Amino acid sequence: MTKSDCTISKLGDRGVLAVTGAEAKSFLQGLITNDMDRVEAAAAIHAGLLTPQGKILFDFFVVGDGPGFLLECPLANASELAKRMTFYKLRAAVEIEDISEEHTVCAAWGSAPEATGARACYADPRLPELGFRLILPSDAAPETSGCAPAPEAAYHAHRIGLGVPEGGKDFEFGDAFPHEADFDQLNGVDFKKGCYVGQEVVSRMEHRGTARKRVVPIEGVAALPQGGGDISASGVAIGRLGSVSETSGLALLRLDRAKKAQTDGKAISAGAVEIRLRQPAWANFEVPVEGDQT
Repeated sequence: MTKSDCTISKLGDRGVLAVTGAEAKSFLQGLITNDMDRVEAAAAIHAGLLTPQGKILFDFFVVGDGPGFLLECPLANASELAKRMTFYKLRAAVEIEDISEEHTVCAAWGSAPEATGARACYADPRLPELGFRLILPSDAAPETSGCAPAPEAAYHAHRIGLGVPEGGKDFEFGDAFPHEADFDQLNGVDFKKGCYVGQEVVSRMEHRGTARKRVVPIEGVAALPQGGGDISASGVAIGRLGSVSETSGLALLRLDRAKKAQTDGKAISAGAVEIRLRQPAWANFEVPVEGDQT
């Protein structure tokens, strides 16, 4: 029976890796930004694998899968992530396999979905309002979750409305620090765990408060342009447009420059569409919004 208060979307751009072996947990613990001690069969973590300079190469969810783990990641990066982890493996007792072809990833929000037939079902670890993620066999119908099916665009509209960025859409892999992608706000970094690749840079940004760029939600006075492009103030670029759903979107912005533009009375635009910045409910950093010139 379909629940009227639960919606599910198949995410065709998501893939899955399986990481198994006696040293799988310790291997991942030494690589990723979050703490593997938080991972259980029904409780996932949000994490990234960084360059030594602290920039995000890959982002993913990690969830327990028997004695091993599943990594849900962008499908376009799944094979590259597997290769990069294999490079770090050396002689560790770890096996890394791309199992994307055998699985379908779905997002569900509203009430909790049924997990019948799912290899994994877990709450989105970034933000409770995002709902749940399901990893299903590729031949399974999302409707078995008991939720009403909706197109993938419906999930992204939900995500954009909450102001939550996604790698490859709202920030470029290899070019953004975790703080710029809001990892510190959305449970993507554990600042108390031991060393991992890029940790010193991330810790320094946290302690010094040096993140000047952030992905933030925006609202246009008309439908926002598709395909990215500059966010500008009187013709001067101050950021880049990311995900868009009609008049709502996300943008990676220099917040200090946005605030100065507002103080100077300059309009901020995405292409030809004037925009306003919006403060996410979950953020503990200040987004300069119209009328705030303190």
